[in-house]
Amino acid sequence: MSTLTIFNSVPAQAAETPVAASGRPIPAVLGADLEVPVKGGRLVSYANLDYAASAPCLEPVSAAVAAALPAYSSVHRGAGYASQLTTARYEQARHTVRAFVGARADDAVIFTRNTTDATNLLARCLPEDATAVVFDSEHHASLLPWARSVRLAPPAFPGEAVRAADEALAGIEGPKLLVVTAASNVTGELWPIAALAHIAHRHGARILVDAAQLVPHRRLNLTALDLDYVAFSGHKLYAPFGAGVLIGRRDWLAEGEPYLKGGGAVRSVGETTEWHDDPEPRHEAGTPNVLGAIALAAACDALTATGWTELVREEERLIARLRTGLSSIEGVRELSLWGEDHPRVGIVSFVVDGYSAREVAEALSGEYGIGVRDGKFCAHPFVRHLLGTSDGGCEDGTASAVRASIGIGSTQEHVDRLVEALRDLVGR
Repeated sequence: MSTLTIFNSVPAQAAETPVAASGRPIPAVLGADLEVPVKGGRLVSYANLDYAASAPCLEPVSAAVAAALPAYSSVHRGAGYASQLTTARYEQARHTVRAFVGARADDAVIFTRNTTDATNLLARCLPEDATAVVFDSEHHASLLPWARSVRLAPPAFPGEAVRAADEALAGIEGPKLLVVTAASNVTGELWPIAALAHIAHRHGARILVDAAQLVPHRRLNLTALDLDYVAFSGHKLYAPFGAGVLIGRRDWLAEGEPYLKGGGAVRSVGETTEWHDDPEPRHEAGTPNVLGAIALAAACDALTATGWTELVREEERLIARLRTGLSSIEGVRELSLWGEDHPRVGIVSFVVDGYSAREVAEALSGEYGIGVRDGKFCAHPFVRHLLGTSDGGCEDGTASAVRASIGIGSTQEHVDRLVEALRDLVGR
């Protein structure tokens, strides 16, 4: 395999491509020129403000997949050149993703379908008597998979999160895992994962960080933060090709029951079955999503090459403009756990007096060409907590909110269009 060359599939950027302060091109997203119909039959440019659900595809990601397709073949067990090349690309993707999150050299990198799949895989590998500690402010992917768990109320401030985790872990015997998000998928607020990792390790526990909403917006270094496991999804990282990843310590993963049982996960099959000790093949039975892994790695490469400084600066400018605009509209209330000054990524959820979340989302789409998310964002307990009542104060009892989220490709015009549309709605 070492003799194969993995061809560079990322095309040169056009002269008009936006450039970061570093001089590196900011990659474009597919669909930036999409036009959508609105009331009256007009076509308007689409304002995609639903990145937190699924981000659009980066052009370098699309190019990497297109370049891999002509030689696409089986992986790991084929003797032909195409098979060897595809295997090399797949395994290179594993190394790229490992480097992207600053993982330890011996950490396992297991390709999955998404964050939910990755979290369920780890849950299946916990020691039989292990207990998970998880906050009610988590996404369902982190809240639900555990056979034995202790659930904590949403903390009133970051220090309270650390104190609550400290107390809960101190009272648990046996193996234990603290499960926490890095950035809330509802409010965008950043969680104190370094402090929580320190507390977990002080009690002999491990920590799993749901990084699905962090890695599209901020650099993550697993080693520097001393994290045991990290999970995230390609479809939120500008790589919507059906791949996610679980990265972390090998021992529990090597001892856990294979996530899927079939070809690739075994060393030999006869009267007895000998499973791989290596967690990567052990939990990747069957033909893997090779193109998804290549896409995920291409997104990691593109973001790393661009550098985070300009991306973060532009995101913070846009999200500040959006939040300032929302706060100026009477009847619009932003949802927040830790207050308006707490650091966050490009996500904001809100409610509008006199309208259900679905009515707002449908009006924004049908009349203004704006795409947002409405609902409970797969975080039902947390949304109910933020809204303050079991029905969210909604006459239809939906306990739902509207979420706007931004990323690469978001513009000031998108933000201003949303603010003006909401101002129009509440003024009717």
